[in-house]
Amino acid sequence: MLFNSQIFIVLFLPVVLALYYALAAHRTWRQAMVVLASLFFYGWWDVRFVPLLAGLTVANWLIVQWFARQRASWIPVLGVVLNLAALGLFKYADFFRGTVFALLGESVHPWQLILPLGISFFVFQKISYLIDLRRGDGHIYGFLDFCMFVMFFPQLIAGPLVRHNEIIHQFGENPRRPEMWENLSRGFILFLIGVAKKVGLADTLAMVADPQFNAAAAAPLDAVHAWIGTAAYTLQIYFDFSGYSDMAIGLGLMFGLRLPLNFNAPYRAMSVRDFWRRWHITLSRFLRDYLYIPLGGNRGGAARQMVNVIVTMLLGGLWHGANWTFVAWGSLHGAGLAVNHLWQERGLRLPRPVAWLMTLLFVMAGWVLFRSPDFATAGGVLQSLAGLHGVGHITLDREYVAALIGGTAIALLGPTSQEAALQRLTPDLRLAIPAGAMLVYLLLLVGGRLPNVFIYFQF
Repeated sequence: MLFNSQIFIVLFLPVVLALYYALAAHRTWRQAMVVLASLFFYGWWDVRFVPLLAGLTVANWLIVQWFARQRASWIPVLGVVLNLAALGLFKYADFFRGTVFALLGESVHPWQLILPLGISFFVFQKISYLIDLRRGDGHIYGFLDFCMFVMFFPQLIAGPLVRHNEIIHQFGENPRRPEMWENLSRGFILFLIGVAKKVGLADTLAMVADPQFNAAAAAPLDAVHAWIGTAAYTLQIYFDFSGYSDMAIGLGLMFGLRLPLNFNAPYRAMSVRDFWRRWHITLSRFLRDYLYIPLGGNRGGAARQMVNVIVTMLLGGLWHGANWTFVAWGSLHGAGLAVNHLWQERGLRLPRPVAWLMTLLFVMAGWVLFRSPDFATAGGVLQSLAGLHGVGHITLDREYVAALIGGTAIALLGPTSQEAALQRLTPDLRLAIPAGAMLVYLLLLVGGRLPNVFIYFQF
């Protein structure tokens, strides 16, 4: 079930919200209802995914209870291994087998295991909790609290990556508290902004980017087509994923729960380091706290720090997908971060316009690797961007031109969606009519197109 689908907006969400607030005074019942609704939401895609999600959740909770009794430091490690084994089997088994067989010069028949939706997100979420336990965090939660932490449907499939100490303590608060109506109104506006980003911008930009990258897989593009395709995808992935995050955070607020910020105008970054402080913030801090720092962080000198940051980002790239292009993309950003650290340590500075432009071009070059199905396609597009296959020309429909120009202006100039919905806008009945009209328009737009899943659902 998609957040931006008619059935979710018109049926599922109103029913679940109504039940949630009807049961507001009974914590156990309202949490049980949310967990069951989340399982229904998850199973809507494919009911075969539900046993893995439920089974891993129960297994992790039992491991936590075991640790609570024994306090042996190896017990959380066992849980981490269990989660990584599940992720490795479903996501990477064919990838690693194919790589090994290719190195041996032998053919391989892939297992073609179905990738459970959002497995990377809910596995990382549980791993962070288990590692926190091993580090001395003494929070041991009840079964319903733990299930709702893992399965809460707004953040279940594509984040944000929420930590236990950010949300579970909120479950005890009665949602029918004085700020209920403000939470509902601000959450709805943020959700609406997310739907507009996804349906109005990301899905429209996909109609520009997809044909260019599909064509590039067959023959070289000229420079104009390559730049238009790359620019469109740069905007598409931002509005697609930040739109999902806005919807998730908005939905959480409608339930009286605050989820962490996940995007903060990343295309305004002045360095690669600044970009990763603004893009997929919850993943960036996971990689920092559970990979980079345990590897040694910036301890041990500049050379060790460079190795640590490159390894961290390489693994971060692999987390995004079982393809060597994702590993290369992560390694590219790791190298960029390493150079960035050295540059700043030496006190070197670039004029802000130059720093911004160089950062954006670096990020765009990385998105070519991220979007391309293989290195041959990525190399061809990068060559085309450099003008090695001619200049060319392209004619775009006004709808696509408007999406490119409007998307660029919003990404670079406008307030962030969280700033607009949670700070600048004041709840006012006069906003209800335009907000309702926008929702109706977006629902009609959704109905006129084929369903377009979120890019990060594949991870």
